[in-house]
Parts: sequence; C-alpha cells; structure tokens
Amino acid sequence: MAERRIGVAMDFSPSSKKALRWAADNLVRKGDTLVLLHVRHHGRVESKNVLWSHTGSPLIPLEELMEAQVRQRYDMPEDAEVYDTLNALAREKELCVVVKMYWGDPREKVCDAVGELNLESLVMGSRGLGQIQRILLGSVTNYVLSNALCPVTVVKSK
Repeated sequence: MAERRIGVAMDFSPSSKKALRWAADNLVRKGDTLVLLHVRHHGRVESKNVLWSHTGSPLIPLEELMEAQVRQRYDMPEDAEVYDTLNALAREKELCVVVKMYWGDPREKVCDAVGELNLESLVMGSRGLGQIQRILLGSVTNYVLSNALCPVTVVKSK
C-alpha cells in the first residue's frame, strides 16, 4: 500500500463532495491511499449485509467500484460526479483509491474506521446545522471531532 492513508467520509451529499474536492486540492499527494468511507443506516436489506455488520465491507478498489454490479452489491449510490472525481484523482495524482462500506451509526462507524484502517487524517463535510438542530439531532461531525484517533478536517458546506 501507499505511504499515507487519507480518509474522506462520503455520504454523497453536497458537503461531502466538497470535502472530497478539498482533500484532492489540499491534502492528498502522489502515492497516497485515499479511503472513501461510506456508512449506510441499517434497514434496507439487513440479511445482505450481516456478514460485514461489525467489520464493514472488504476494501473495494476503485476499478471494481466502477462496475455497476459491484455498486449494486454494496448498495452504493449512483453518482457519476463522485466516481469521475475519484477516477481523475487516481490518474492525476497516482493514488490508490479504495472504498470501505459500513452499516450502522455513522458517528461510531467513522471513528471505528479511523482506528481499523490506520488513517493518518480524515476529511469530512459539515451540513451546517444550526445550534438547536445539532443539539436535537446530534452531529456526526461533532462526535467524530471529539472521538477520532487522527486529525480531522471539517469542510464547511457554505
């Protein structure tokens, strides 16, 4: 594997896409491994993901992820913008790009991934919730900032 592992939390929202672009422009360098972390909530097809419910999926290389049937198997959203960005990054910066899927609470699973994958840094977007919304709904970003075992960069959505 490459010398550094950089994680980007990706929920395919505009703020997480902005975080991916920020990581591409400011953090990753030639030879790094870029790990895209995607967490699905429990509920859709539980039996399909029981095998990986605690450890997440195997690392999925970008080349495999480009195949529609692989994206379907892992229930990955169809988002040409993200996949095009990842392909361009891999080619231009000579990165190893992999995706790791988890199922469950995004706060816990992102923090688990940091330790499990030995990430040196994590980049994530912020939805820009107001103070009351953060208190009522909880903030994945606040939780990860407080509990992750590596430096976390938060890219604001605005």
